[in-house]
Amino acid sequence: MERVPLTETTEAGAGINLAQLAAGELMSVQYFRIDPGAEVPLHDHPHEQAGFVYRGELTFLDGEGEETVVVAGDSYTIPGEEAHAAENRGDGPVEGVDIFSPPRENPPWRD
Repeated sequence: MERVPLTETTEAGAGINLAQLAAGELMSVQYFRIDPGAEVPLHDHPHEQAGFVYRGELTFLDGEGEETVVVAGDSYTIPGEEAHAAENRGDGPVEGVDIFSPPRENPPWRD
């Protein structure tokens, strides 16, 4: 077993901070913090994504523009290859954890 402390985040976009927490053979774990007013643009990836919001409220939009709101205590799943975006429309930051399978060992925001 390996312990991996959260030491620093990468600003992946304006108001979007991410950190790769751990990566194994079959999955990876990522921390996120999205500031008020920040938006994750519409994107897709081959990885199945499961997440948990433990602070704030996040609005997801799919490729059709349909919205799903997740609040602190909610979890969610996004199939691989499904287009999605996210917006923090609240007054405080949103924080949570995402799990990706297969692992995202070198996500594009780390460059």
